[in-house]
Amino acid sequence: MTAIITAAELSGESAGPRPPVLLDVRWRLGGPPGRPEYEAGHLPGAVYVDLDTELAGPPGAGGRHPLPDVAAFGAVMRRAGVRGDRPVVVYDGGQGWAAARAWWLLRWTGHPDVRVLDGGLAVWTGPLTTDRPDPAAGDFAPVPGALPLLDADGAAALARAGLLLDARAAERYRGDVEPIDRVGGHVPGALSAPTTENVAENGTFLPPEVLAARFGALGATAATEGGVGVYCGSGVSGAHEVLALEIAGVPAALYAGSWSQWSADESRPVAKGPDPG
Repeated sequence: MTAIITAAELSGESAGPRPPVLLDVRWRLGGPPGRPEYEAGHLPGAVYVDLDTELAGPPGAGGRHPLPDVAAFGAVMRRAGVRGDRPVVVYDGGQGWAAARAWWLLRWTGHPDVRVLDGGLAVWTGPLTTDRPDPAAGDFAPVPGALPLLDADGAAALARAGLLLDARAAERYRGDVEPIDRVGGHVPGALSAPTTENVAENGTFLPPEVLAARFGALGATAATEGGVGVYCGSGVSGAHEVLALEIAGVPAALYAGSWSQWSADESRPVAKGPDPG
């Protein structure tokens, strides 16, 4: 099973005998909201899922996009028609961050067959509809733990004993600018690896061998001693980097609280500049 699906492959599967459940998770940091875009046109059969309220818990000590309550997440997925024995395809507007967040949550909670539409709605050439589907309730029962998850202490330990990648823009990693969180910089020991460098100009992922070479140059391979982890600003673009690593054949843990949680804790050390520190 691959973690991504092309628009052509999705078109074929949707017309086949076992079409996937489709989730529209359009979202953009700072807005505008994705629901109006969904209502203006979406893939036939796709159910809208809101990242801020359904793929994340309330902002607080866990960060700006902490993991959602597992029971609440399961109810959202069942309402969308997600079943344990039926494939799921998630898509967003093309950036891929929100779709990757949904992919990661479903995989983390045990769904065996989840893929992201590579390039999102931006590469879709098939029909769109404004009809709102009413799917039969699904039976998906989430059980956390199928993918590795880091807390702040785990991220700090991995930065020392393994490899921790920072998926944010390089200027935020260096601490040159910080438009959102309390302080700029990075987790001491983390390496800069912007997730924007994992995709082509049209937003589709680079080929697996190219991604493997990129991550290998950073020291991230399936055999990396101590393991590989990823964080970002609030656990959204970091999920996109975990997905890129998956495509490259490198398992990686996500620090879901990410910089929004780390930087809010004044007891946590902060490194600045281009070096890990």
